[in-house]
Amino acid sequence: MRARALTTSILSIIALGAGASAATAAKTAQKAQTPALPPSTAQATTTTTPGGGAAYGVDPTKTPEMPKAVVIDGLAHPPAEAPIEVKQAIWAGNEIVGKPYKYGGGHARLRDTGYDCSGTVSYALINGGLMEGTPLDSTSFMKWGLPGEGEWVTVYTNPSHAYVVIAGLRLDTSAAGDPSGNKGPQWRPTLRSTKGFKARHPEGF
Repeated sequence: MRARALTTSILSIIALGAGASAATAAKTAQKAQTPALPPSTAQATTTTTPGGGAAYGVDPTKTPEMPKAVVIDGLAHPPAEAPIEVKQAIWAGNEIVGKPYKYGGGHARLRDTGYDCSGTVSYALINGGLMEGTPLDSTSFMKWGLPGEGEWVTVYTNPSHAYVVIAGLRLDTSAAGDPSGNKGPQWRPTLRSTKGFKARHPEGF
């Protein structure tokens, strides 16, 4: 009687083990049959900004084009109809907006930790393909390019200061006429008096 009970217990244990193994095998088979998500579905998606471009991984200084030049949140947007050199000069100006004013900045090296007035002008023009060579100081800008205002780009300069107006937007380290009073490279909300300045412009622009 005791032997029969022992045999029954052993058979029950074997049956339970076989059932567990079968369940495990079934789960493994089901997992193997489940198709993997395609890469486009499995990867995280990126949202786009209203102006186009990915929400990350895109240079924010390369602002979308607008019907006309405008400054939004401190960065300039080029007009859609502008020549590519003008757009590139605007985007270059965006790159240094917010940098501190630094006397001599942008002259010894184009990419610097800060910029002075003529260093700011030089950075935008050189990177826009509107000026060749090395950065100029404000006195040298008085002989640069052609005299008078340009259609798209005008440098206003005298022996002590220089700034540039690109597509009607003023890039200037001086806060003259700007209620913020912030110094350093900025797109200013208004133009300023040109009295005492010489106007120069790049040929064709």
